[in-house]
Amino acid sequence: MSLRTERVASLLKEEVGMYVAREYRDALYGFITITDVHMSPDLRIAKIYVSVMGNGEVKERTMKMLEEKKGEIRAFIGSHMRLKFTPSVLFYIDETLDRVDRIDQLIKQIHKDDEKE
Repeated sequence: MSLRTERVASLLKEEVGMYVAREYRDALYGFITITDVHMSPDLRIAKIYVSVMGNGEVKERTMKMLEEKKGEIRAFIGSHMRLKFTPSVLFYIDETLDRVDRIDQLIKQIHKDDEKE
């Protein structure tokens, strides 16, 4: 990634993160966090990675809501960032925290089994 795409991605992460936290605070959607943003080299597509605290049903509901609000979020980006083109947004669920938690549980289980022997 070039320096410009990294800077735009960082700014987009901050702006969209604040917007989502402010506009979509609802128990139905869990706690939404923007974890990462990847921009295409031409700055026309933003892949936004989202972490949602909650069970599978809450995550599914949140992702559906974000897909429905894609146009609204894109309009917000266009009004708050000075870019030649307003990027299209694509949302992806970030399962990193879930995987880290699962690995942590497995390590604890291994240590517990070792202590029994």
